[in-house]
Amino acid sequence: MTSVPVLPVAARLPARAGFVLRQAALLAVAVAVYFLVRSLTIGSVEDAHRNAGLVVGLERRLGIFVERDLQSRILDLDGAAQVLNAIYIYGHWPVIAAVFAWLAWRRRDAFVVYRNALLISGVVGMLIVATFPVAPPRLMDLGFIDTVTLHSEAYRVLQPPSFTNQYAAMPSFHVGWDLLAGLALVREGGRRWTRVAGSVLPLLMVLSVVATGNHYFLDAVVGDAIVLTSLAVATRWHHRSRGSDVRGAAAPRPAAAPAGQGPDRQGVRAAA
Repeated sequence: MTSVPVLPVAARLPARAGFVLRQAALLAVAVAVYFLVRSLTIGSVEDAHRNAGLVVGLERRLGIFVERDLQSRILDLDGAAQVLNAIYIYGHWPVIAAVFAWLAWRRRDAFVVYRNALLISGVVGMLIVATFPVAPPRLMDLGFIDTVTLHSEAYRVLQPPSFTNQYAAMPSFHVGWDLLAGLALVREGGRRWTRVAGSVLPLLMVLSVVATGNHYFLDAVVGDAIVLTSLAVATRWHHRSRGSDVRGAAAPRPAAAPAGQGPDRQGVRAAA
């Protein structure tokens, strides 16, 4: 029995590294476009505050407008604001970048699905921001405190003000995209700590965005809903494309026709 030679690991590294670099460039361009569109579609102050009032009014009718009380309780705890600020700042883009780099290096097929879900949700988010600007709690006259600006300047380094839209509270992709990264860790990670981290990360981010005065609960709900729907679409799309590839590879090849009886039968007879 002839053994099939296995490509040495060293020989596979350039191809894998090339894939990671191409995907990193693609996502970098996508993120730059996302922030550029958001910065160019800043709504008016009046629209943003009116829409924020609609969100707050809906939360009050649903009995879930507890963001102000939650922030007040957290600010009473020594060090709690600093911890939640750190989660808000460093638990978003650095975590997402690390998770997607790991997926691209170790779980190539899964990476494609999560990448597509990120891109789809980003397009939906841009449309919502452009048509429904919402002022965050910290910019409303509701008694909130901007804890991130008050206690840290690090976020301005990771996300410069020139690339931000202060009226893009709805939806919250701080929450939604952290949920996407958390799902990747739970579903693709083989270790217990990755599953625990993936489960805890989205919950901590919900607490963080609300306690820092950057989002309402409904922002988080909408962000999660968009991401989950985008992930379902990306997963179905991936399965359908894989199914098409498998069916194409498994399709039987037509048997070779006898000499003089194939599609060029007349030409063969003429030549004879």
